[in-house]
Amino acid sequence: MSRSEALVDIDWVAQHGSDAGVVLVEVDEDTTAYDGGHIEGAVKLDWKADLQDPVRRDFVDREQFSALLSERGISDDDTVVLYGGNNNWFAAYAYWYFKLYGHRDVRLMDGGRKKWELEARPLSTEKVTRPVTTYTAAEPDNTIRAFRDEVVGAIGSKSLVDVRSPDEFAGRLLAPAHLPQEQSQRGGHIPTAVNVPWSKAANDDGTFKSDDELRTLYGDAGVDFDGDIIAYCRIGERSSHTWFVLQELLGQPNVKNYDGSWTEYGSLIGVPIAVGDEPGQA
Repeated sequence: MSRSEALVDIDWVAQHGSDAGVVLVEVDEDTTAYDGGHIEGAVKLDWKADLQDPVRRDFVDREQFSALLSERGISDDDTVVLYGGNNNWFAAYAYWYFKLYGHRDVRLMDGGRKKWELEARPLSTEKVTRPVTTYTAAEPDNTIRAFRDEVVGAIGSKSLVDVRSPDEFAGRLLAPAHLPQEQSQRGGHIPTAVNVPWSKAANDDGTFKSDDELRTLYGDAGVDFDGDIIAYCRIGERSSHTWFVLQELLGQPNVKNYDGSWTEYGSLIGVPIAVGDEPGQA
C-alpha cells in the first residue's frame, strides 16, 4: 500500500465524489456535525450505533457489516472514501474495519472534515439515500488485529506504540481530558511501549505529514520497522489512525491495531503495568 492508493485529497473528492462507483461516507461518534451539513452525496455512519455490537464489547461481525453496507447502498466493488471529524479518528477506525472485512478499494480523504471546512468547501443538508445493494463482506483478516494474549506476549519483544496523550500514557489520566475519567480500572501503559501521540502524524490542517517526516517521527521514538508493531490507545480509534500511517502510508507489512486498547488492558487482572513518562521494563 502507498499514499496514492490509501488517500485522496479534497480536490479529488470535489471532482469525483459524485462519480459512478464512488461512495463518500462520513464517519463520526457524534453525528450532529453531519446532520448540520455534510459533503454532498455522503452517507452517514455512526461509529457507535452502526459499527459497534449492541451487546458485546466488539465491533459488528461479518453478517452485521454486510447488512449495514447493503442498507446504506454500498457495493463490494465501490470506491469508498471515508472522512470525519477529529482529524479522521473514527474515519480511520472505519477504514480499518473495511480492510479487515476485505473491501478492495477504500480511501481516506486527507484532512477529513477539518480540511474541507478550512477551505470553505460547500456542505449540504440534503438527506442522502442510495439504492439498497447486496454487500458481501469477507471473513475477517485478523492479521491486522491484535488480541490480549498477543499483546501481553509482545512486551519486550515487539514494538508497542501507545498513541494516547502523555498524561494518559503516564497514568495521570485514564482518558482524554475532555472525557469522563472512567472505563479502565488502572492508569499507565503497557511496559516497553513508546509514546507517540497520534496527533504528531498530522499537520495543523488535519492532513498527514510527509512520509519522510512520519518515518523520522516513529524511528526516533524507537519503533523497529523491521519487527512487528502493535498500536493501541484507549478504545482503538486513535490507534487506527496510527495503524493507517504505519501500514497504509509507510507500507509497513507487520502492523496490528489492538482495538481492545487500554480500556481492556487497564482492567485485566495481574498483567504488568508501567506508570510514568518512561517506557518501563519488560
